[in-house]
Amino acid sequence: MTTYGTIPTSTPPGITNLEYISRAKERLKSGFGTRRGWKEMFNLHSIGFPRTFSDAIGRVRTNLAYFRVNYAVVVLLILFLGLLWHPISLIVFVVMMAAWLFLYFLRDEPMVVFGRTIDDRVVLILLSILTIVFLLLTHATANVLIALLIGAVIVLIHGASRKTDDLSTDEESALFSGVASSSS
Repeated sequence: MTTYGTIPTSTPPGITNLEYISRAKERLKSGFGTRRGWKEMFNLHSIGFPRTFSDAIGRVRTNLAYFRVNYAVVVLLILFLGLLWHPISLIVFVVMMAAWLFLYFLRDEPMVVFGRTIDDRVVLILLSILTIVFLLLTHATANVLIALLIGAVIVLIHGASRKTDDLSTDEESALFSGVASSSS
């Protein structure tokens, strides 16, 4: 029996998986699309000491809003490196990152549990708490806390020393993140 020239009325079973993978790629690209260039982040001409403490705070706020994805990558990389000597913790970290991808970053529709819609902020808070608790249960508490502290210090030092004169922040992203558009 030939089906030459006919148009199939149903989609093959593999298409849904391919569509899901392509949507996941697009969502990851759009999520990382807010990442700024590393050359822009580490521009040596834009490094300078702030004049006052309030100037440093303003720079940190502006740079946190502008380089938030870059800073997240840096902190996650430091956390990953801190867990290299604890393979169980590293496995837990990878599993939790997969949970983050599927439950938070790659979802198209709101999450529904027992017929109730769960807000994204609730998912964010629960995943954050679960990630920290599960990592702390692997007896790598010192490594996790030290890695997070090192990441926070690096972000704060860069945020305070990176001038914001040459940043092209758009008003919508600055307002969304709660940062007033001030350049110094």
